[in-house]
This record gives sequence, structure tokens and C-alpha cells, in this order.
Amino acid sequence: MSAETITLTLPDGSAREFPADATPLEVARTIGERLAKAAVAGQLDGAVVDLRAPIRRSGAFRVLTAKDPEAGAVIRHSAEHVLADAVERVFPGTIIDAGRQDHSEKFQYDFRIDHAFTQEDLEKIEAEMARIVKEGRPFERRVVGRPQAAEIFKSRKEEIKLVRLADIPEGDEITLFQHGEFVDLCRGPHVQRTDQIGAFKLIETSGAYFKGDERNEMLQRIYGTAFATKEELDAYFAKIEEARRRDHRRLGKELDLFSFSPLAPASPFFHPKGAAVYNELLAFMRGLYVKYGYQEVITPQLFDAELWKTSGHYFHYKENMFFAEVDEREYGLKPMNCPSHCVLFGVHAHSYRDLPLRIADFGRLHRYERSGVVQGLTRVRSFCQDDAHIFCMPSQIGAEVDSLFDLMFEVYGTFGFNDPVVYLSTKPEGAMGDDALWESAESQLQECLTRRGVAFTVNTGDGAFYGPKIDFVVHDAIGREWQLGTIQLDWNLPERFKLAYVGEDGAEQRPVMLHRAVLGSVERFFGVMLEHFAGDLPLWLAPEQARVLPVSDKFLDAARAVKAGLVAAGLRAEVDERSEKLGAKIRDGELAKVPVLLIVGAREAEAGGASVRLRHRGDLGSRTLDEIAATMTATTKQRALDPWPEAK
Repeated sequence: MSAETITLTLPDGSAREFPADATPLEVARTIGERLAKAAVAGQLDGAVVDLRAPIRRSGAFRVLTAKDPEAGAVIRHSAEHVLADAVERVFPGTIIDAGRQDHSEKFQYDFRIDHAFTQEDLEKIEAEMARIVKEGRPFERRVVGRPQAAEIFKSRKEEIKLVRLADIPEGDEITLFQHGEFVDLCRGPHVQRTDQIGAFKLIETSGAYFKGDERNEMLQRIYGTAFATKEELDAYFAKIEEARRRDHRRLGKELDLFSFSPLAPASPFFHPKGAAVYNELLAFMRGLYVKYGYQEVITPQLFDAELWKTSGHYFHYKENMFFAEVDEREYGLKPMNCPSHCVLFGVHAHSYRDLPLRIADFGRLHRYERSGVVQGLTRVRSFCQDDAHIFCMPSQIGAEVDSLFDLMFEVYGTFGFNDPVVYLSTKPEGAMGDDALWESAESQLQECLTRRGVAFTVNTGDGAFYGPKIDFVVHDAIGREWQLGTIQLDWNLPERFKLAYVGEDGAEQRPVMLHRAVLGSVERFFGVMLEHFAGDLPLWLAPEQARVLPVSDKFLDAARAVKAGLVAAGLRAEVDERSEKLGAKIRDGELAKVPVLLIVGAREAEAGGASVRLRHRGDLGSRTLDEIAATMTATTKQRALDPWPEAK
């Protein structure tokens, strides 16, 4: 291979030489004209590249068509340009700003226009977009000099584009993409022709500050999405509607689980029903702590700033912390438990026989999150974690990580989060500690994953500032990803706090510290779990496990007796004592997502039991109180996902 050629390895394993300035479209034509016509982008070593951009280096290459999942972002990026073109056609004189960088689900553009867009405007713009798509105009890529680009946008009276042009660093390649009369600054990639966009829909409009800075002018933003086919577009909106139905903020209000107040921004109030669920989560983890050998501790919330300077948080995490001055000294609310656990470890002298020492803490934490990013329970300022730290000898790391894998998989399986995706996150910029320690820590975590046979992806530069980590990502019932648990290997904090234990040889040794959380933030997990189950919590978690429904007021005493029997068995039950018809009581119980409804009429009152009705499963017939309590107690104890396994 000469300097003027590159070697591309194709999906069939064959390797071919091409000129160094060959484009993906030219490569596609050597494979076949049908493929070239269907191509929407190229992919080199996993990165999506524009069809018209020179490839310039060797690597694994394939041609993407509209059928490939990776093509979706290219289609949406291209639809974004069609949107801006359509707005300029429908509203001449509109000044365009820029689109978005992430096209994984949506596209958008910001505009300077003298009025706010209406739904009627969006319909007109959509119709114009349809005409542009049908035209099948080719997207053309041009590399230009800065003066040429400036002249183009001056002639088009696009003054915002001149600001964006000035933001491009000197020496960077400047590229323009044009279809028809529309031209914009853009790196690409884009499809070949507008008729490859397929199906699209404009979603909404809003105001947006220029460059996201509230000191700048307000522009008008339009959001939309696009897919290769109408079927994919319909499936996307069906998923959005399902996500809306499952939104934990809506469910929290409907089910009376939690609320928020402007008097405590981004800090949830858990109501009695929500607290019941919250406490069940903590009880579940506490039971596992006994099984896996943890000791629970309670540590302060407010610490002298010297603690945070010793730990490094003051220098690496200060902008996310709350500080206050007390007795002319600076104090910080703890955003995490690890420094306080280092203090706790240092209270006593330790021998190698004491290790591993596993310390768990449900202490309340506080982190400053900007008001623009807080969201329901999934991003809050006040929360607790199922947090723990393991102090161990270097020789114990492998066994401890293995035990943590067992714990993680047991917890996630209980909620139906099977087959979590695992990431190994490595040293970030600005991390503290010696490079050699980081390399050692990263290799040890990788060795643990490999030995265990856990498939993982390296997430370069996403580790904590004090050590690398293993992150666990689960998929909920509708396929969304949520990062939950983490295992972090830390040589730095034990060194900074001068922690020590006496080794078998009688000499002082430095312990290694493993940070771990399984649920993560309990508040965030609460929200994720609520959406995963769409509010239909399994029996063991349901705040109201059973509701007793007397057919009429004359069966109230019998209904109360059923409730008393269930409560005595340790179950959460209520009686609907309203003078309503049975149908209304059943409907309200279903809407409240109570898993078990127990109907008491004449026959049931005489037998001392109730007729069992399961949510989503209908009537099971009459059971005695002892049978009902036994089944519900066993199901709760097993933490089964099915409220009544015998009904299958």
C-alpha cells in the first residue's frame, strides 16, 4: 500500500485498496450500483461518515442504507436541513441559526422571526417539507475557505451564520452542505437525496436563547423527528405515548406517592404511600446486607471543609456542593459518603484479619443540580443512596468484585431488569492520583470482568476523579436505558486519608477502597422502577397491597375483619367504606393500581373470607381469609413479580 492508497476491509472480510481521496459513495459504486443508489452514509471503524467526504485512512468499512439502525441519525440530520429550507420558503426573511448535535431521536432548528410559531405554521412548514422531500434534491458537500464562507452568508443576509462561522476554530475545515437553494454550515453527514428522508413529523415549538445563554436574544425553535419509513415513525410516537403514560411524575401525583414544593427545590416529599414503597426498597437492601456481610453505619451530613479538601472533592467537585459558614468556618453538606467512611475507618486500628470491612450507609446526601436539569425523581438535590464502601487488601479485590456481581445481578433480577449492559469507565481528564495507580486499578477491574465472563464496553475517560469504575445499565419494560449500579476501585482516598491496617508480616499496609451502589440514588431508582412497572408495582412493593370492598354497608364489619386479618399477617390493606356501588369501587381500586381486590358479600361474610380479584387478571373466586393471607404473605416474602402465582 502506497501513501496515495488506503486499504478498506469490507463486511465480507475482503480487503480492497482505494485511492486515499476515495469517498464512501465511490467505494459503494465499486461494490454495486444498487448499493450506491441506496446508500445514505458510510461507516469507518464504527464511526458514521459522509458519503462525499474523502475517507483518507484505512480501516473496517461498510456502506449504510436506510435499513441500518445507524442511518436514522443521518436521516434526521438531513430532515433538519429540509426544515430550515421549508421555513425560509414559507416565511421569507427568516434568519436561521443552527440545528442540534444529537440526532439520535430528534432534529431541531432555531430561527429569528418576528412572531412565535403556531400549530398552523407547523402544518404549513410540514407541507413544504413534503414538497422538498419529493423533489429528491441531492445534498452537495463543499469545502470552502473562511472568506468564501463569509461572503456566501453575507450575500444571503444570514448574520447569525457569520457569528457561528467566527466560532469555528482557526485551522478547522469549513464545510457547507447545499440542497437546491438552501445552504448551511455543517459537518454532515447527510443522505444523498432529500427523497431518502422517508417519513417525518414536526413535534413542537418553543422559545430558545441564542447559544443557550439567557443574556442573549430569544429565538424560536422547532423540533421534529424523521425515519426511513412511516412504520418506524409510527412506532416512535407509540413509544413516546407509552413513555408519557409511564411518566413517574404523573404516576406519583395520581397514586399520591410524592410531591415537590418550591420551598425545597428539586427535593421530593414522599407521602405515606410513597414512604411505604421507599421503606420497602431499603428493607430489601438491608436484608441483602446481612446476606453479603455488610455493617450499616450512620454518619453526619455536615462537615468542615477540611474534610472535602483532604478527600479532593473541594477541588474536583465543589461546584456541585452546598456550603455554609458556621462559627467563621466553612462547612459543606456531604454529596457522597466515602470521605466520612474513611474517617470512620480511621477511628480504630485494623489488622488484616478485620478485612474486608464492608460499611453501608443510607445517609441523606445533597448535590447542587442546576435548575434547568433537575427532573422529577431522576435528578434531584436531596437524596440517599444504597451506598457502601469496602476496605480490603489488594489480594481481596477479585473476590470482592465477584461478590458485588452476585449482589448486583440478584437485585436487578428481582425487578425484572435482566441482562444489564456493563461498562468499564477509565481515567477522566483532571483525575487525581498517579498514572501507574490508575493503570493498575483499570487492569484489575478489567481482569475481574474477564475472569467472570461478563461482556463489557470500555467507556474511555468516564471514570470518577479518584478511580476507574464499572457501571451497570439496565433496560426497562419499553427498552429505555438507565444507568444504576456502580463499582469503583480507589487507591487514592485511602492514601489521602492515610488509612492503614497491620499486615500479616506486622508492617503497616494501605487498604484498597471499593465504592459501590446497586440501586444508586434511591429516589432515582424509585422513579425508574415506577416507570418500568407503569405504576403497577409488584405485590411486595405496592403501598396498598389489598383493598377490601364490601358489597354494601351491611358487610362492613366482615370487610373490616378481613382487613384486620391481613394487617395481623403483616400486609398493607384498606377497606373501601364508601357507600358506592361495587362497580365503582372496583373501578377505583383498579385506577389506584391496587394489586388485589377482595370483595365481601353475603357468602364471603358467612365463610369468613372474600372473593379475590387481581388487577389485569380478573376474578379467582372465593378464598378463606387464611388462604388469602398465606398466599399474599408467601408472595411478598419471595418478592415475586406475580401477585398470585397459583392463578397462572
